[in-house]
Amino acid sequence: MSREAFFKFIRNPFLFRFFLLTRLPAAFLAGIRLETASPESAVVKLRYQFLTKNPFGSIYFACIAMAAEMSTGLLAMAHLYQRKPAISMLVIRVESQFFKKATGVIRFTCEQGKALQVAIQKAYDTGESVELAVVSSGYDQQDAEVARFLITWSFKRKG
Repeated sequence: MSREAFFKFIRNPFLFRFFLLTRLPAAFLAGIRLETASPESAVVKLRYQFLTKNPFGSIYFACIAMAAEMSTGLLAMAHLYQRKPAISMLVIRVESQFFKKATGVIRFTCEQGKALQVAIQKAYDTGESVELAVVSSGYDQQDAEVARFLITWSFKRKG
């Protein structure tokens, strides 16, 4: 299967929810949804609801971080899908900035699919660990930036 097969799989709402339920149950419970995905970018959304709320009337920061990570991780997974030999991926650092309360629906966007592809290819070619910091920004329904995350991934060829 190719990268296109991966995107076809995750773009199916039922299969995406099944993936979350079996691989990332916390994301399933939080109600994270995929809005769009391509080799270059991914957008996931998260809604303020009972399971994502905090005592201050906004979305709990851990749920926000989960959505931000997913927007970057899906792009990495697409470029790793069924690679031989396999390449491991691991978040090694997370930095965040919060600009306003996260209420309603928040969309997290990562547009660094090409950079992830290059880093993964370098890890595959060299066998060395490769680190890449990617940005995921969250926007509310008025297109105001709510939060920005810098998530650093490490990729290394297995075996």
